[in-house]
Amino acid sequence: MTVPSEGTGAAPVPGGFGLYIHWPFCKSKCPYCDFNSHVRAAIDETRWRDGLLRELDHYAAEIARDGGPPRRLDSIFFGGGTPSLMSPDTVQHLIEGARRHWSFAPDIEITLEANPTSVEVARFRALAQAGVNRVSIGIQALDDRSLKFLGRQHSASEALEAFEAARENFPRFTFDLIYARPGQTPAQWREELQAALARAGGHLSLYQLTIEPGTAFEGAVARGEFSIPDEATQAALYEITQELTGAAGMPAYEISNHARSGEASRHNLVYWRYGDYVGVGPGAHGRLTLGGRKWATRQHRAPEPWLDLVERDGHATRQRDEVSVEARLEEMTLMGLRLSEGIARQRFIDETGSEPEALFDPAKLDRLIEGGFLVLDEQGLRATPEGRQRLNAVLPALLG
Repeated sequence: MTVPSEGTGAAPVPGGFGLYIHWPFCKSKCPYCDFNSHVRAAIDETRWRDGLLRELDHYAAEIARDGGPPRRLDSIFFGGGTPSLMSPDTVQHLIEGARRHWSFAPDIEITLEANPTSVEVARFRALAQAGVNRVSIGIQALDDRSLKFLGRQHSASEALEAFEAARENFPRFTFDLIYARPGQTPAQWREELQAALARAGGHLSLYQLTIEPGTAFEGAVARGEFSIPDEATQAALYEITQELTGAAGMPAYEISNHARSGEASRHNLVYWRYGDYVGVGPGAHGRLTLGGRKWATRQHRAPEPWLDLVERDGHATRQRDEVSVEARLEEMTLMGLRLSEGIARQRFIDETGSEPEALFDPAKLDRLIEGGFLVLDEQGLRATPEGRQRLNAVLPALLG
């Protein structure tokens, strides 16, 4: 499938413009996962495809009614759940649905999340033909014992096969690993990460294991079944991560995301640069600038009620609230300081009408700058490497 180039008169949106499509179904629920994912034995995929298209049409019509210049779509992201369980035909219909409404950027990124099971990897060629040009593979670990602990349905050998299949079928691919697992030593992580880097394309995501509320792991930790490494070990694992990825030419452009030059996730950059994005599907969130005002949207979370509402009303929006200037500043800061590039000075002006110096408490800002955690200059505001490592403390100190 040929991706069209930018259409005449299409206007780039400050921060970018993306489309997120949520497919909520999985074969099983991972014990660490707090995403909106659900296990179903069978679904009517045609009905689900039509529902997603109908909600997409709803938001496209709302944007069109705003009366601004035609928008240029920079990215489409199929997330989940496990969207690689969708048929390639459904994926193609949704891409074509987006193309009916918006011009595509010449380098539009169309990403689909996938698991490395043999059944899903076998669809890679058809997914590429449907229009997907980037795949994000949920590897999570490279040894079978860790994969079993994490509740994954694939083996380490399947993970290695998925790397090769992705390389053969997509111009760009990425994969995830989870580190700071119970009992994991710095030496073990160094060996695993070196093996991952040897197989990486242009991007990879490396997440420290966190115990999220409401997950199976939360109960297991409460019962004393396992514990995650202490803070000193976590810090050592983080330092190894920065050392090895930097040496491999894949430094962190965001706290947990690493890429070669030009290979950063364009869709996630829309979030982190506080651009606009449409979210369709159960529980999907969106941010839309219409008439100079920013709107937060959220769809009904439960899958079957979402579908019933879409078939009845054309959408299943459960939240549509204007984002105040104060909230825009907070959201943009929370997202933008995750990036090594930080927040451009012009973005503060776009979203709030003011320069960054006028938006933060001077005493708090000066203290964080003097402490070596933040930098404010003619380019904008950004966190230093030390600040990004301690962002959970830096953000409340700046915004609180």
